[in-house]
Amino acid sequence: MHISVSEMRRVTLIEVSGRVDSLSATKLGETLNEQIEAGHIQLVIDLSNVEYISSAGLREIVSAAKKVRSSGGDLRIASPSQRVRDVLQLAGLLELFQIFPTQVEAVGSF
Repeated sequence: MHISVSEMRRVTLIEVSGRVDSLSATKLGETLNEQIEAGHIQLVIDLSNVEYISSAGLREIVSAAKKVRSSGGDLRIASPSQRVRDVLQLAGLLELFQIFPTQVEAVGSF
């Protein structure tokens, strides 16, 4: 798994690629927490290059979403791969997140 963080004017973009499994989910959680602790509460996670996400990965994203929302921010998902979208649906999480077809639309939604 690879994670890239870009800061924009009002939004922090987190691009994830590869497999988010039980071993790598911790790294994703640490990255999200670092951004939140730095005061970045408007987050977009681009999942277009994620080929697999485990329940541990979903847990880290849900946890981060709760943290930013309690601070008045939000976490939005950009262009999840079909496999990731299917996992979000099976987990009943599609309603929890605003999901956008492109990174530009997700960032522009703030």
